[in-house]
Amino acid sequence: MSLYTMDTLEFRDQCRVRQCFQCQDDTEFYCNTCKHELCLKCKEKHFIDLYTIYHDVVIYREKFDHITKQETCDRHPDMLYEKYCHSCKLPICFQCTEHRHHQILDLGTAYKTNRQEHRNTLHNIRSETFYNSCCLLVGIRSDIKNFHGEISNNQSNMIKKAQKLRNLIDVVMYDVKIGHKRFIQSLQQQKRKIAIHLASIENFELRSEQLANRPLKFLMFLKRTCIQKLKDTLNLTHYALVCLNEDINIEDVTDFLGEIQITETGKRQVRNESVLKLMSKPVLHRTVNVPGEVYNIAYNITHISFVTPNQAWINDSKDLILINLEGDILRQLRDVYSMYGQHTVNLTGDLIYIDSDGNIIKLSKDNRTKNTLIKKTKPWVPQCIYSSHLNGDLLVGMQSNRTVTIASYNDKGQHKQSIQHHKPDQKLYSHPIYITEKNNGDVIVSDIGGYHSAVVVTDSTGRHRFSYRGHPSGSRLSPCGICTDALSHILVCDFITSTIHMLDKDGHFLSLIQTQRKNRQVMNGPMGLGYDDKTHLLWVGLSYGIKKVRVYRYIERQDYLQYIKNQSKLDI
Repeated sequence: MSLYTMDTLEFRDQCRVRQCFQCQDDTEFYCNTCKHELCLKCKEKHFIDLYTIYHDVVIYREKFDHITKQETCDRHPDMLYEKYCHSCKLPICFQCTEHRHHQILDLGTAYKTNRQEHRNTLHNIRSETFYNSCCLLVGIRSDIKNFHGEISNNQSNMIKKAQKLRNLIDVVMYDVKIGHKRFIQSLQQQKRKIAIHLASIENFELRSEQLANRPLKFLMFLKRTCIQKLKDTLNLTHYALVCLNEDINIEDVTDFLGEIQITETGKRQVRNESVLKLMSKPVLHRTVNVPGEVYNIAYNITHISFVTPNQAWINDSKDLILINLEGDILRQLRDVYSMYGQHTVNLTGDLIYIDSDGNIIKLSKDNRTKNTLIKKTKPWVPQCIYSSHLNGDLLVGMQSNRTVTIASYNDKGQHKQSIQHHKPDQKLYSHPIYITEKNNGDVIVSDIGGYHSAVVVTDSTGRHRFSYRGHPSGSRLSPCGICTDALSHILVCDFITSTIHMLDKDGHFLSLIQTQRKNRQVMNGPMGLGYDDKTHLLWVGLSYGIKKVRVYRYIERQDYLQYIKNQSKLDI
């Protein structure tokens, strides 16, 4: 054993080195949420994993809340920084008199406020921007590997189909080779852009953590850093491949080869289908107990609308309640027509709901302002509402005697269009109780009408796409709570079987999600649904006097970090 190794062992024996709770590497970070010590690699996984994506991870020394108290003024070396000029975004001392008429804040307060504001930004960069950039890098590397083979195949097809046009093919082949070279250069350039972007993100994260206990340096660093560029997805282009159709004759080939042009269009995007996947079976993530008494056996949690990944509005058959994942009641409203899908949350976090008089009310996210967005107009009675996450429009299921329509309004409450009929003499809906929207703009309605109950789906213009009436075909369905996920699946509660049906984007049955133990009576089944598109968790509200919300995970992320590390080793 070398002298260096012996000295190291003696040092480690004398000084306890904290190790990561998952591996043997040294601790660099600490998770305030799960109280675990993490190394750099495990910290990256902590932010990527959907189970821990919203955990509060800090640099290890920040665990002790140690902040340097004294820092000298750059302009007056014999003075200490005491205040912060909010107008100029600069720390100041008592001799910095030019700021006396500006907005002056306490230095500690300014530091804590700015750090908290930028903590969410830093978190989004770590968990979303960094992960999405890694996904783009995987696609670019795959393109580079596949591009040589695709070009070779196209060259071979050209030669076989144009033997009599040898001279022309030679010219075209030369152009293709030039295009091939340009494409490889373009892909390499995109690869470098992604690498630079990742380096910028990592540098921002490193600098932010290094300045965790230096409030003044941290505030100056934020002022100099263009955070928006770090958050933006790079504008990367796709490539186009040249191919020949089997049925093209020689004359067509001649014309086609003479018109060959290689263009760069489009933008690389991270598609949900490429970064998310279904788990083999759903896993119960946690159970949220809603406080308060049960009014009667018909007590149902009928609908769920998310404000943040940790907060959601729920119906409890009497009131509208804002709860968190711990089951704490944060706000309670009583002027609500509390049945089925009568509330929603818009893009800015405002609550929109149907009150007990049939008016549609908008409550601001900060709970300070409330106004009537759409006033009830006889004989129409609103039954269910949904705020679009695509354009902010409001979809409302309306009923009047025997007439039913799905009306859309803009965010100001102005009417845009109505969806009523499948055909001029055929009604599309009977009694809509829930309404939602898919990420392509399709409008999805839980429609109860006795034996004609169904999940009715139309496109954004109102054209009927399909109706799902149960599985197997011909079985009876009683649809209740409904939602869609990031993979374009439709999830609907069936009140008859107390299960959740999962459908694909075209309405084909995929699977059942069981929410209760086997060999148990069909009671306490799912009634209300809510899908959080940030954490990809499914919240399920139960029925028949059970004040519980069960939270399931059935979608997980692809492990791109490990893939990139393996590819990097191969490149070396």
